[in-house]
Amino acid sequence: MKKNKVGKTILYIILGLYAITTLVPFLWALSSSFKTLQEIVSGSMSFIPKNFTLENYKQIFIEQEHFPRWMFNSLFIAGVGTFLNLIFNSMAGYALARLTFPGKKALFIIILGVLMIPAQVTMIPNYLILKELGWLNSYQGMIVPGMINATYIFMMRQFFINFPKELEEAAEIDGLSKFGTFFRVVLPLAKPALAAQSIFIFMGFWNDFMRPLIVITDIEMFTLPLGLNTFKGQFVSYWNYIMAASMVFTLPVLLLYAFFNRYFIKGISFTGGK
Repeated sequence: MKKNKVGKTILYIILGLYAITTLVPFLWALSSSFKTLQEIVSGSMSFIPKNFTLENYKQIFIEQEHFPRWMFNSLFIAGVGTFLNLIFNSMAGYALARLTFPGKKALFIIILGVLMIPAQVTMIPNYLILKELGWLNSYQGMIVPGMINATYIFMMRQFFINFPKELEEAAEIDGLSKFGTFFRVVLPLAKPALAAQSIFIFMGFWNDFMRPLIVITDIEMFTLPLGLNTFKGQFVSYWNYIMAASMVFTLPVLLLYAFFNRYFIKGISFTGGK
């Protein structure tokens, strides 16, 4: 018993230290979003602004004319990209878990092989393909290359392998086709896995900097990561605007996690039962 108590105490201490190291930078950035540039560059580590101001948020929303458009671009790309991933990854995972068709094993091996290829390797081929299609500086150029993901196809396959077959058999007895069974019975019961997948995929699109940097050149098509970079100049960096924009940038992800939090742990466990 004493050993268990000591182990739990050590674990809580480690988790507490990790929480502090994670929260302190975020709290400092939040505080800095209400500070003037002069106060930030003065080197003061105070978490309470000496001269509290909302001018930074006014600047990015009102005086920076492109910021609302950048926010819309990020929300649209991340939202549509996440929706397409949920549909296609789930369908592919279900097919690999339940259906029988020629080349199934070979296709699964190819998907596992894709997991081992770094994204940097495919950047230039993707760019050349998008250029030939005329999809540079476009929403489809940002969404289509990432609308399926081998990692989450594998994740959904593992989920559906453990899904109760009795539910599908009952649906087929009631006259539902494979598509009807999938969309009306299986998919609604896959909410935990879909929630976990949606959080990771949305964050991937939302935080992506490299792909927009390669595909987008028109300032009106910038996403928020690219837009934040414009506040950094060669001689002057407007850290007060960067901190304010970073807080706005963080908010959608926090809301998404808060909304899907109750499904998140269940989705990671890859179980199909209640």
